Amino acid sequence: MDPFQPAPEQLPAEIAVFPLSGALLLPGGKLPLNIFEPRYLALVLDSLARGRMFGMVQANSNAPETERGGGLYQVGCLGRISSFAETEDGRLLITLTGLVRFRLGEELAPRRGYRRMRADYAPYLADLDPPEVEPADLPREAILEALRPYFMAQGIEANWSAIEQMSCLTLVNTLSMVCPFATAEKQALLEAVTVAERADDLVALLRMAVLGGGDLPPDGRPS
Repeated sequence: MDPFQPAPEQLPAEIAVFPLSGALLLPGGKLPLNIFEPRYLALVLDSLARGRMFGMVQANSNAPETERGGGLYQVGCLGRISSFAETEDGRLLITLTGLVRFRLGEELAPRRGYRRMRADYAPYLADLDPPEVEPADLPREAILEALRPYFMAQGIEANWSAIEQMSCLTLVNTLSMVCPFATAEKQALLEAVTVAERADDLVALLRMAVLGGGDLPPDGRPS
């Protein structure tokens, strides 16, 4: 178990949020970020002083704007700053480790230019207790079969030896985070109820991309 994993009662009720479309953070995943905008430099520095946690959310162009910023998807992922480095030109290079998903609540007054929200973790507390044994229903062979033509279509050179040595759980979460899917598709992967459901959605998205894509249905889930 991760010694830095917070208990449910240690999760912050109010969080800073970093809206960034196309940047998916999943529980247990690691997301590298290059921070250079003044408001997000302030967000990271404040988070380092207050538990090292903030939330990643995606902007939602179909949601109405508010007086405090653009529309957001309602589910994001809380992350913990697990490494950071300063650059000579004033940037921060950080790695954010995913902890638990949350549902956005009330938006609070901004602090130093960045947005803040109340977070509801109740539907996703199981994220804090990952299974000790990998679920048996993950479609590893289907993922690998869909991945090869996807990488060829995208012009991606892959280290297949490393891929084949990954656990299926790591493979599902890594591919969900790094593959260049559309924002709505990434959100569907984030909101999948179980890892098995996320794996099935991933396979569908890989196959759709090879066949030429197509719009997602109204519920945002690949069919």
